[in-house]
Amino acid sequence: MSLNQSKIDWIESQLLEPVTGFSGVSGGCISQAYKVELESGKTVFVKTSEQSPADMFYCEAAGLKAINQTLPGFAPEVLAVDDGILALTFLPAISSHGGGAQKLGVKLAAMHAQTTSVFGFEADNYCGATRQVNTWCEDGFEFFAEHRLQFQARLAYDQKYLSREHIKWLEKLADRLPSLLPEQPPVLLHGDLWSGNYLCSENEVWLIDPACYYGWAEADMAMTTLFGGFDESFYRAYEEHGQIASDWRSRCSIYNLYHLLNHLNLFGESYLSSVVSILRRYG
Repeated sequence: MSLNQSKIDWIESQLLEPVTGFSGVSGGCISQAYKVELESGKTVFVKTSEQSPADMFYCEAAGLKAINQTLPGFAPEVLAVDDGILALTFLPAISSHGGGAQKLGVKLAAMHAQTTSVFGFEADNYCGATRQVNTWCEDGFEFFAEHRLQFQARLAYDQKYLSREHIKWLEKLADRLPSLLPEQPPVLLHGDLWSGNYLCSENEVWLIDPACYYGWAEADMAMTTLFGGFDESFYRAYEEHGQIASDWRSRCSIYNLYHLLNHLNLFGESYLSSVVSILRRYG
């Protein structure tokens, strides 16, 4: 799919420069992405989508801005956003992560070191294509139970992936959270931190495609262990520079139940056995 004239006109009106060329780049499963060249020689990254909800790119932009406000330069700069289109600074990323994993660990630890007092985010956003509820809450256990686990479980029940027995197990798990997880202050999370959501060059590393909210640092770290995990240099660097408990990995399955439920709702029954295994263990 190519950039149509209305999108080019929008880019020119927002960035105040003529577009001289563009080419398609990788941008995700529901978006089209382009490297756009401007008359000055500057290049920008533009994402478009006709399928995603109208506010999805606004949500992504808010997350990227929050990351850069917390740790400047840790995400691409938002240049402009509108319904179905987002313009960002173009990152000089390389194809291989190379040594970027260690840099990511250091910078993520620095972002997580900046604590706040309340869980949630300025507005609801998306984790993948699923709406993520971010209503402010002073209690992290209540927030995670209600707006992460129970919200996803209701969706899965409505789609007939989960039974009433499964829901009972999940409710028991939700009630037990204060005894299963340590007290942690809320920090800004990327929220969907798998290996495809960071980029690096020879000297820098950036987070992309966030599902930001203020939550538990262990939840972000747990997500990195799904789908093969990150290079061990990432974990060594994060543990050296951060404040995470030494036994954090023992709790990953509880945090990752949220993402597995989300994948169950998005992609179907191939994720059901993983969800049920965790529910059986803790419910």
